[in-house]
Amino acid sequence: MPHILIVEDETIIRSALRRLLERNQYQVSEAGSVQEAQERFSIPGFDLIVSDLRLPGAPGTELIKLAEGTPVLIMTSYASLRSAVDSMKLGAVDYIAKPFDHDEMLQTVARIISDHEQATTSHAAAPRSAGNTAAAPAGNGDTGIGIIGHCGPMQELFGKIRKVAPTDSNVLIQGESGTGKELVARALHNLSRRAKAPMISVNCAAIPETLIESELFGHEKGAFTGASAGRAGLVEAADGGTLFLDEIGELPLEAQARLLRVLQEGEIRRVGSTQSQKVDVRLIAATHRDLKTLAKTGQFREDLYYRLHVIALKLPPLRERGSDVLEIARAFLARQCERIGGEPLHFSREAEQAVRLYAWPGNVRELENAIERAAILSESPEISADLLGIDVELDELEDDFEDACAPLGAASSSNEPTEDLSLEDYFQHFVLEHQDHMTETELARKLGISRKCLWERRQRLGIPRRKSSAAG
Repeated sequence: MPHILIVEDETIIRSALRRLLERNQYQVSEAGSVQEAQERFSIPGFDLIVSDLRLPGAPGTELIKLAEGTPVLIMTSYASLRSAVDSMKLGAVDYIAKPFDHDEMLQTVARIISDHEQATTSHAAAPRSAGNTAAAPAGNGDTGIGIIGHCGPMQELFGKIRKVAPTDSNVLIQGESGTGKELVARALHNLSRRAKAPMISVNCAAIPETLIESELFGHEKGAFTGASAGRAGLVEAADGGTLFLDEIGELPLEAQARLLRVLQEGEIRRVGSTQSQKVDVRLIAATHRDLKTLAKTGQFREDLYYRLHVIALKLPPLRERGSDVLEIARAFLARQCERIGGEPLHFSREAEQAVRLYAWPGNVRELENAIERAAILSESPEISADLLGIDVELDELEDDFEDACAPLGAASSSNEPTEDLSLEDYFQHFVLEHQDHMTETELARKLGISRKCLWERRQRLGIPRRKSSAAG
């Protein structure tokens, strides 16, 4: 069982993250500062350190030196995302921006631990030939792709990935939400000549529109209020490697114009600067939207669309992948059994039929959530169709962070213990509990996000700002 150290000074976030990781079979220790972590633990003895960037006393980046090779994952708000890029230059293995959802965190943690274990094993073992296929995942037919898929559309996709990856051509990955577009992007990076350079992933829909240009392209000192120093952007951080822009259809038109310059001229200009600088970046973009239609209606630059559309890879939805769905389900169940421990689990015949026949509107992400839920709740070695809940309990299978069906007041008024809350529940619970006696600035600071992010999260979740009693 991997042992993870969480270093986070906000108790509500630290507790939520600890419970999330423990439910997924990780052993977790925690500290509120770098100093406390040093005093209580042998830091190099952990498999992974997850630390907030801003801590009382020393910053989270101090743990990079103390870790002695143990990977350090930095958490930061989008308001200080540029500092996260700096932390990667100092040796952090990756960063994750707040507010994050539980799937994003679990996927990032699992990937980092797996990569570190493989690197450690490769370093200790004798060199192997480049053609070794012993580690090939079942069903993909290729050692470097790591995605299950026997069906015709997936095999065709794997062939395109192998051809496209070694080139520097721009790639546009299209597919519904939850189909695994980032997995394809990572496969393209890992099979390219840039594999040893960084792959910087950016969710364009998650960064506030007012920050997106400075986050991507950097800014000079004094470029805007609060810009007390010049900072590099994420495009610059990806220099020599790969830039993955997820949900590129959400990119504002002004930022699209700057991105077009990167693709046409191979150079960037920081916000507030008159000087350009060269960058060597391979761009991979992904979207679930129809960019061609958006271009025709003026919502997406047509010239950028054609620059992106050099190579288009289409990910089929799960409902069109035939028997792949059952193979993927079994792989998820095996992984979940390994996390939970105990005796192996298997699907009943009716459960397998339900998995095959259900349309899976949430695709692979929904499938994984359903199996995780069933494995945790199962009281016998056999997973029944009812336990999967895919016909009558669809709301329960959706991501906790996107659930808009339950009354928002439930988080603060119910008698359920707080340890049953997800990270998103903690957000709602914290805001509803403290908004009467905290300003928006204080709430945002306590949650580790910007006021803009807090406002957007309120709008998305439907949490109104309470009127003061004076306002009546």
